[in-house]
Amino acid sequence: MRRQGLALVVWLFGVMVALPVAAQNAVWIQIEAQPSLTEAEASVRGYAARLPDVAGFRLGGRWYGIAMGPYTRADAEQRLARLRAERAIPQDAFIAFPSSFRTQFWPIGANDLAAAPVAVTPSTPESLSEPTATPLPSDETPSQARASEALLSRDEKRLLQTALADAGFYNSTIDGLFGRGTRASMAAWQVANGYEETGVLTSGQRGALLAAYNAILDGLGLALQTDLAAGITMQMPLDQVAFREYEPPFAHYDATGEEGISLSLISQEGSRARFQGLYSVLQTLDVVPLDGPRELSRNVFTITGIDATRQTTVEVRYQDGVMKGFMLVWPAGDEKRLSRVLAEIRASFSVLPGALDPGIAPPDEDQSIDLLAGLEIRQPKVEATGFYVNAQGSVLTAAEPLATCTRISLGAEVDAEVAFIDAGLGLAILRPSQAVTPLEFATFQAAVPRLRAEVAVAGFSFGGDLGAPTLTLGTLADLRGLNGDESVKRLELRAEPGDSGGPVLDQGGAVLGLLRPAPEPAGQILPDFVRFVIDTDTIRARLETEGIALRETTVSARKDPVELSALADDISVLVQCW
Repeated sequence: MRRQGLALVVWLFGVMVALPVAAQNAVWIQIEAQPSLTEAEASVRGYAARLPDVAGFRLGGRWYGIAMGPYTRADAEQRLARLRAERAIPQDAFIAFPSSFRTQFWPIGANDLAAAPVAVTPSTPESLSEPTATPLPSDETPSQARASEALLSRDEKRLLQTALADAGFYNSTIDGLFGRGTRASMAAWQVANGYEETGVLTSGQRGALLAAYNAILDGLGLALQTDLAAGITMQMPLDQVAFREYEPPFAHYDATGEEGISLSLISQEGSRARFQGLYSVLQTLDVVPLDGPRELSRNVFTITGIDATRQTTVEVRYQDGVMKGFMLVWPAGDEKRLSRVLAEIRASFSVLPGALDPGIAPPDEDQSIDLLAGLEIRQPKVEATGFYVNAQGSVLTAAEPLATCTRISLGAEVDAEVAFIDAGLGLAILRPSQAVTPLEFATFQAAVPRLRAEVAVAGFSFGGDLGAPTLTLGTLADLRGLNGDESVKRLELRAEPGDSGGPVLDQGGAVLGLLRPAPEPAGQILPDFVRFVIDTDTIRARLETEGIALRETTVSARKDPVELSALADDISVLVQCW
């Protein structure tokens, strides 16, 4: 150990003695280090295409450094601060001494360790200025450029074509084959950027092209990250998100920047049925907007949710009893950058054995039914009631609650569309988006009901909290409205907003009509027990114009409360407006 230390001192002493006095007072800005000469040469050429005074040195062992200099200490510190602020170099770049470097590998044949510090003019730009009429010098001859290009892999060539396309110079197939179209786009890019027009990019020009292509990712801090608990490795925007906590099946990485980017890893064991259930559950989250494409296959599902403020992308794969994926929330209007980030995530995504331990959740986990593993479940704007009127699953409901809907669902599982709506009468027919076979459908009372008869409205008084309709009892107060309107009947019944659109039943379970929402105050406020029902004759006449026939009866045999409740459960359905 002493011999090694002595040798190092002698070597350093030799270096210092060998250098001129001016060079001994110089320092360098070390930009980065690469583990191989090939990677270091590609990197140094890229930096040299847009920054001055770039050189490459062996660092010892298998490492190679890219540096700028030499400068005086004051000039180096000033330039380092400026380059970091401009994000022209990595944030972990630092001041290095000549003793840190060994032989110089770039520029070939140079010996900048012996050079005096470069004079830095305060107004000197840190990157290349706008192209002038005089072409910039090439870092390689055309034959050298072709030789270095021949070493590129097919994927590296595809990446160059992608970068040319992104810059607006290439509009053909990304195939990694440099034919006439690719050469023409390279030549056009060279002219636009002030280089000699050859149609063959040098190593430095390729570096500059890729640097411009990747500039859109600046400020995100994309880096490969492994979450051992979740068993997932992928690129993450670590300058924008930070780990918060595990709440199975999620590993939450919350936003740290003003852009509002957030990320959740998804990791869970389970059956394929549970995988399909996860697909449904994730779409109920408030963080996943309703609009956007969804796709579920046997082993993969994707969900894209888009609204005015954000775009959420969910991708999950199922393999060997384990489901793993991610949910990325991104600000709206930033599709180009999002597309690049998603490409990086997908290309880097890999899994480790195992899945997130369900017992890893914090002990004080919020047990609210409105939360799923720390994420808010989306709540509907309005909840009302409807009821089946035929075996095809057509649902009759009130028109008023549908006025603000962008999406309508029957329960949380089945989407529905408006078959027709009559705002004047206050009723609408909904048609399920998929085949639905109701357990039972309504039978309407064709006989005239008796005044003061007992009635019951079947409705979801408490929205979907109870999972079944509630029967609310009342009496038939009048066969017409307060102003003599014969299309409605008046009830004495205390109902909740969620009961609106529900069937009003007689004692035998036949439908007397549809419960309208409570009337809006218009100069006078009615007692809260005054409600109105659209009567059977009005409903029948309107539905017949739509080709919908009703099942009717004149029987009024009394059912016991258990039978009446079971019937109400079979024919009624929760209508949710999103």
